[in-house]
Amino acid sequence: MNPVGESTPLSPWTIYCDGSAVPNPGRMGLGVVLCAPDGTRHQLSQATHTTGCNNEAELRALLLALGELQARGASALRVYSDSSILVEQLGGAAARPIARLQDLLDQARTLLQSFGPVQWQWIPRHRNTEADALARAALGLAPKPPARALGKRRKK
Repeated sequence: MNPVGESTPLSPWTIYCDGSAVPNPGRMGLGVVLCAPDGTRHQLSQATHTTGCNNEAELRALLLALGELQARGASALRVYSDSSILVEQLGGAAARPIARLQDLLDQARTLLQSFGPVQWQWIPRHRNTEADALARAALGLAPKPPARALGKRRKK
């Protein structure tokens, strides 16, 4: 951080985003955790006024995060998502187009142009629980219980 509190071009903001649709498709909740270069954390939890599928909710959560960071003057970004579709479509890989999501993907690509470098990382759901809980809270739902570890069962 520089003396006036703005991030430098080399200091990325970190985004954890998740979306829920209940039922799927249904009402959408968006959850975002933003981590500033100085370590401060900001949480966003919002329900939409429209219905859609889980993939649409994931994209809308990212759009919410990008809009917030654009307003804060962020430059570099590090994006974590448990949506392989989001990461594949926006992370630079040659992915097959998804027609029903194209408008939202185009909106995201347009917003992403206003930032410097963007690093993308898919993460498993159990590492995105805070953003997931925020998305579910926007819909009035409790967080999902922790996933049970796979492996050997103990004998009784």
